[in-house]
Amino acid sequence: MVWDDSPSHVCRGGDKRALAFCCPPVKPCPIIYALEDANLTPQDYIEIKEKFGEKTRLGQGEGTCFGSLVWCCKPSKPCPLRDMVLRRINMSSDEYMQLKKELSEELVGKHESTTEESVKALSETFNVPEEEASKVLSDCGNDVKTAVKLLRMKNLEP
Repeated sequence: MVWDDSPSHVCRGGDKRALAFCCPPVKPCPIIYALEDANLTPQDYIEIKEKFGEKTRLGQGEGTCFGSLVWCCKPSKPCPLRDMVLRRINMSSDEYMQLKKELSEELVGKHESTTEESVKALSETFNVPEEEASKVLSDCGNDVKTAVKLLRMKNLEP
């Protein structure tokens, strides 16, 4: 995969890099907190994504929810509208994710992997070795929310 440490969606506990997978801020949701974390106003966010769409193939997307692939989610989240457009324009999942990574870097800058931060936080929160926290996070596809659920369940075991 092109973006090995891509974050979960913001609405699933992903960090600010996941803004690349969010739709416009048109309803109350966790995007507001991610925008604050990235020091972006909603208008700045919209403008950055629209400009990125103008200069890349993510600007295509007639038939998607918001008319452009810049507003679409990760391929791991089922979406027939996005997938139909990707097939129609002959864009691979790798190309899509590479462009989303570039979009993320434009939105929030290059960021050292937050995987290390997540592993440390999971390790400290659930009092498990960092190696175990890292394995659980990896097994969950870097989805912190799922990793938390699994570690919480493990703590309940006798």
